[in-house]
This record gives sequence, structure tokens and C-alpha cells, in this order.
Amino acid sequence: MLDIGHDVLTARQFERSDLTRLAAVAAALEPIARGEKVCRVLEGAVMANLFFEPSTRTRISFGAAFARLGGSVLDTSGLETTSIVKGESLSDTARVISGYADVIVVRHPTPEAAKIIAGAALVPVINGGDGEAEHPTQALTDFYTISKELDARGKEIDGSTIVILGDLRYGRTTHSLITQMSVFDDVTFHLVSPEALAMPERYADIARERGHTVKVFRTLEEGLAGADVIYATRYQSERFQIDPQVREAAERLRLDAASFRAHAPDDAVILHPLPRDEVFGELATDIDQMSNLAVFRQTDNGVPIRMALFVTILGVADSFQAMIREPSWPLRRRPANP
Repeated sequence: MLDIGHDVLTARQFERSDLTRLAAVAAALEPIARGEKVCRVLEGAVMANLFFEPSTRTRISFGAAFARLGGSVLDTSGLETTSIVKGESLSDTARVISGYADVIVVRHPTPEAAKIIAGAALVPVINGGDGEAEHPTQALTDFYTISKELDARGKEIDGSTIVILGDLRYGRTTHSLITQMSVFDDVTFHLVSPEALAMPERYADIARERGHTVKVFRTLEEGLAGADVIYATRYQSERFQIDPQVREAAERLRLDAASFRAHAPDDAVILHPLPRDEVFGELATDIDQMSNLAVFRQTDNGVPIRMALFVTILGVADSFQAMIREPSWPLRRRPANP
């Protein structure tokens, strides 16, 4: 069970009760995440963002989450800006930075890097993505979004059909997603990818061992049938050599408005962790005006769920609500598209 001072390194560490509790806390934090309310419960606390790989959403959403709670953020972005290029070990880096901060968020191109850092740090460490292995806080964001979207449709995660589409071999978000959603009951997973980019069996087996149905498809026509959720993901071209066969297979699995209307249920939810790849075009922009598309609600949800993580592991989950107040500045937001 997630508690004060815990690291967040893998989706495997979350029980269903953890997800329920985090979702309830995140819901209470949403007005703060949107800037409609103010809370300074983490005033004086410092978070260190150690991002050794490129990131937009994850890095900034972690920073926004901490800042919305009154904390300060120290940012490092790129290996070339750190002493690792001088030969410093991850362990030494972690020990040094934990003397400056109260929590560390790390992204690194090597699997298990977050675990190494957590082993040396004196403060909690959160894995913001480790190579092609995992991305547990994206899985929390995805769970929170799926739960809200299905609830709005009168559905539950239990008994649902979740399609995971795209690069399932190197796409760390898909590994964490199938792991995370396996804590629910009677879920059917449709794994749709080019054969060369299939889900590693060790992740599919997590779902199978928990009694879920896992089906593998190579076409949208078969894979989208009966979907409650369609989770498309980017082809991680920086992690493998693209050959013509993979590109051709990826193009056949491109999700656009026509393929959605032809093969998916009318009320299916479309998610994507972003960024979309304009080269592969795994999720076409002609879907953007469809109400089924929830990717921007998904990115918005990343802030309150990460805020919920912070208040939980820093020990203020039971006290932040007493510190919520009105903002001293007028909020001005343009209306969002559906």
C-alpha cells in the first residue's frame, strides 16, 4: 500500500485500494490543479526534476503539480547538463540531489535507472519513465482518465474491453497500463500491433495470471471490436531501427475517423499518452473534433493525479483540504474544445 515516504517505481506496486484512494484525493485537488483554488500545503518543500531524456508533458505536469501545492521545483533536463557526462554515477547524483530536495522525479533512457537512484537517495523517488520499461505515473493518469470517462458513460473498468494499439514492445506506457489495469476484475485486453512490436510476454502474463483475457490482433477490424477504451501509443522510433515492413504494418494500424467509425463502438473512448508522431501518424488529426477523443482531458488529469501522489508520499493527504482558499488573481481561461 502506498504510504508516506514511499518511492513510486513501478505500476506493480499499486493495489486497487491505492488507486481508489488516489483518485478520491485527485478529485478533491482538481480545482487547485485548474487554478480555481489555491493551496500552499507544500510551501517550503522542494522537488528535483532529473530528466535525462526529452519530455514535455511529464516534466511540466510534475512541476505544475508541485507548484500548485506551493512547493518549489528544481529542473535538470538532458544528460549533457549534468555531471554524468563527467563520469559521475547515478548513485552519487542521487545522493547529492537528495541533499537539496524533498522528493526526486527521474526520467532516464536506461531501464532500472529509477531503482538505482532510489537505492541511493535519502528522499522519495518517483519514476517518470525508465527506457522502454515502465512509466507508472502515466499509468495512474490513464487509470484516472479511464475511470472518469467510463463513469460518464455509465460503465466501469470491471468487465471492460481495453484496446492497446501501436508500439507495444518499446512503448513503456503500454507496459505500465496493462499492469495497472490488471488490478481490476474481468478486463479483456486487445493487443494490436505490428508483429515485430508486440507486447513483451512478461507484461501480458501479468494480466493473464490475474485471470484476465488477453487477445492479440494484427488488424484494426478485429482489434477494435467491442472496445470500451482505445489506447493508441507512439512508435518509439528512437529505440529501434525502422524497416519498410514495420512502417507498412504501422500504416495499416493508423487510427483515423474512418477506421474508428468502421470498426469501433460509437461510445469508445480514445486515449493517447502523447506526443503523436507526425511521421507514423498513429492517431490521425481528423479524430480531434470527435467527442470520443479524450487525450487533452487525459493530459489535464496528469496534474491532479500527480498532486495526489505528492500529498500522499509527503504526508499531507489528510490536511491539505483545510488549507484551500480562493485565488488572489482572476482566472481567465478560453473554453476548451470537446
